[in-house]
Amino acid sequence: MNPPEIRVEVAPELALFVPPARRSGATALAVDGVSTLGHVVESLGVPLTEVGTLHVDGREVPVSHVPSDGESVSVRPVTRPQRVPGAPLRFLLDVHLGTLARRLRLLGVDTAYESADIGDPALAARSAAERRVMLSRDRGLLRRRELWAGAFVHSTNPEEQLRDVLGRFAPELRPWTRCTACNGLLREATKEEVADQLKGGTRKTYDVFARCGECGRAYWKGAHHEQLEAIVERALREFAG
Repeated sequence: MNPPEIRVEVAPELALFVPPARRSGATALAVDGVSTLGHVVESLGVPLTEVGTLHVDGREVPVSHVPSDGESVSVRPVTRPQRVPGAPLRFLLDVHLGTLARRLRLLGVDTAYESADIGDPALAARSAAERRVMLSRDRGLLRRRELWAGAFVHSTNPEEQLRDVLGRFAPELRPWTRCTACNGLLREATKEEVADQLKGGTRKTYDVFARCGECGRAYWKGAHHEQLEAIVERALREFAG
């Protein structure tokens, strides 16, 4: 006697998570009458953070639905922009996304970042405690139940990563308001207040400064400002408003 079986079709946007043999059309999967549909979808390789809705025989069902023999399942991606209910939109990035963290902070997006590998349980616990969206390329981390919310970062290229996150979550952009080193808020500062951080040439050339209220780091329009300005202008042009 054949075991109970369902047919699952994964949206093209989620195909990269699925083994190549199961990426086109519907695939048959055995079910046990106990495991939830969420568990079945994750067993295919798709983190639930990437799933928008699940449909069974044309009707939307929760991840807790227990599939029955003969059902047809459609797995659909999150709708963009994705809204995260219940908390201000804030992010937490793992150790592999340092450049993305700095660019989000450059745009004024509240972004926590772990510069050391503290382990998946600790990252998930921080996401929950601070109600931050966990951004990672680690699918195992994104499957942890403790997460407040999460999202898979598709590219390894920082510019593409930034566009991906801004397009998915549409955060409010407030450039030049956060410290790229620690995420603290910046305030205007006099030259005297930051004098201990200035070398002779900088002290003579620049008069406008900002300082982080958390770590005290000083900022001014130095040699890399044009490059940073280009990042900000691209983001505002494409995503502001």
